[in-house]
Amino acid sequence: MKRWDVIVVGGGHAGIEAVYAAAKLDVSVLLVTLGLDTIGKLSCNPAVGGVSKGHLVREVDALGGLIGRLADECAIGYRCLNKSKGKAVWSTRAQVDRFRYPEAARTHLERQKNIEILQVQVHDILAKNKKVTGIVTNFGQVIEARQVIICAGTFLRSTLHIGLESFSGGRLYELSSDDLFKNIKRLGFKTKHFKTGTCARLDKRTLDFSKMTEQKPEYDVEPFSRHTRGLPSRQLSCYITHTNKRTHQIIRKNLSRSPLYSGRIKARGVRYCPSLEDKIVRFGDRDRHQVFIEPEGFDSIEIYPNGVSTSLPFDVQEKFIRTIDGLEQAVLMRPGYGIEHGVIDARQLYPTLEAKSVKGLFFAGQVNGTTGYEEAASQGVIAGINAALNIKRQNPFILRRDQALIGVLIDDLTRCGTDEPYRMFTSRSEFRLSLRESNADMRLLAIAGKLGLVGKEELSVLREKEIQLKKALQVLKTETVLIENRGRISLFEYLKRPQVGFEQLQDRIPFKVTDPSLRREIEILVKYDTFIRRQALQAEELKNMDRIKIPADFDFKSIPSLSAEIKEKLQAFGPATLGHALAISGITPAAVMIMYTYIVKAQKGKTHGHMVTRSHSHRVTREE
Repeated sequence: MKRWDVIVVGGGHAGIEAVYAAAKLDVSVLLVTLGLDTIGKLSCNPAVGGVSKGHLVREVDALGGLIGRLADECAIGYRCLNKSKGKAVWSTRAQVDRFRYPEAARTHLERQKNIEILQVQVHDILAKNKKVTGIVTNFGQVIEARQVIICAGTFLRSTLHIGLESFSGGRLYELSSDDLFKNIKRLGFKTKHFKTGTCARLDKRTLDFSKMTEQKPEYDVEPFSRHTRGLPSRQLSCYITHTNKRTHQIIRKNLSRSPLYSGRIKARGVRYCPSLEDKIVRFGDRDRHQVFIEPEGFDSIEIYPNGVSTSLPFDVQEKFIRTIDGLEQAVLMRPGYGIEHGVIDARQLYPTLEAKSVKGLFFAGQVNGTTGYEEAASQGVIAGINAALNIKRQNPFILRRDQALIGVLIDDLTRCGTDEPYRMFTSRSEFRLSLRESNADMRLLAIAGKLGLVGKEELSVLREKEIQLKKALQVLKTETVLIENRGRISLFEYLKRPQVGFEQLQDRIPFKVTDPSLRREIEILVKYDTFIRRQALQAEELKNMDRIKIPADFDFKSIPSLSAEIKEKLQAFGPATLGHALAISGITPAAVMIMYTYIVKAQKGKTHGHMVTRSHSHRVTREE
């Protein structure tokens, strides 16, 4: 067989982006997958995006990736989350057709030049002199490659659990890659297991939607991708129901049959997306939990009851599901299950996601300890880009924490590691006001253009958008409006008022702003102007973290927004500067930013605005 530039192992969301990015950079890529029909399979909920996850989708799209385009092509309903908060933290979420999505993913890959796909199982990664040389398949084939990217998802020595029955598998009735996991360990990588799970699937025809609260889709949401023109005219509703005391009673009665509480499952699970039995044990004072009834496709009768992930026995699943309003006659089409899967310690990787110990070997996706389609796709695009850049002998591509949430995600993983499945939140970023869904293209598209991931036409659209933004902000700052009791103020100051929207001022601007994303971005930049400038100032100050001293008597426990674990570490180590604090394993830049704010306030109270750092001290104090 020919020698490939890049081999990508695994056709999940990380694998798709890795293959696509590398191929667009004009290197030869072989995608090796356990199943041609499972490329891009949505193993869990039939949705893309959500709080912070929508940001990741837009960032991958700005880097020329596929997840946003695929979600838009297969969307069956959109919603904008966080609408009760300011526009800077709005997040897009789309229900997608779970059956069309893999078809669309495979079609895009098959149409992209430089890509070939092969259905085999990988048994070994070949390396010589600490450099990857290829793979060995289950048929004994040796396939040579200059770079290999492992995107194995939940398939590394994986065990499925339904009640007290356990069996091998990466998904229900799909093979586990045990030999590959052994090989990764033989290469010297530290490994462990994490736990995740999924819900039962229900027959839509057996549900009573009249007993549930309808959650209608929204038609004024912006699609994920720059390539998408408008939303589908037909969208489907989701519905909300709740568990109740009877549901909880059945689950408590059967905890001895739960692999989670009988000791069969030993791995750490997803803290922010626990199983229903875990929720009931951990939050015993709550009488009910929300259940989102989500359609799986336009032409499918399957329903995903989001919120009842479980690994209890099949008969117990039937019993407790039928206690929920509207689900009394529910017929289960597939059981929910828990899964323990192998992961590596991502601290063994560079920020490019290349292994430190084996040159040319990359890891991306759930194998690095993350959870979620969007987190996987984000890592895949970075690994694919860097594998191709290695081939071309070009400088590596690394996104900083102040450039993208993808940069935050990868920095957290490769610098701190994770002792539980990692999920992205905007709160993990110290620059979250600047890293918005609405400006992902303006942050990253030009970078993608320099790499060769997007074309001149797309860059031309971006330049026009940036020109319109600059012109609109200039008009808002120069034009005035007469306000009773205040005289004339600029439109910029007027737009800062909570009750005023940009649409109300459109007639005052000599050109029409038709792009809804641009209108939203203008409004955000105006309303959050003070906070964005303050955050930029703090970012500059924190470049000299070693010069920002922590007072000897500083009480870390007095900072309510730090986690108990971080407070404990800081109290134990007693760092002298913010730079020292950041060097402590598990202390994130976001935590350092919070500490910085409190140190400034403490100093301000003691010295009435005297120096906090050796430089720019008065400026910092004024802004705070």
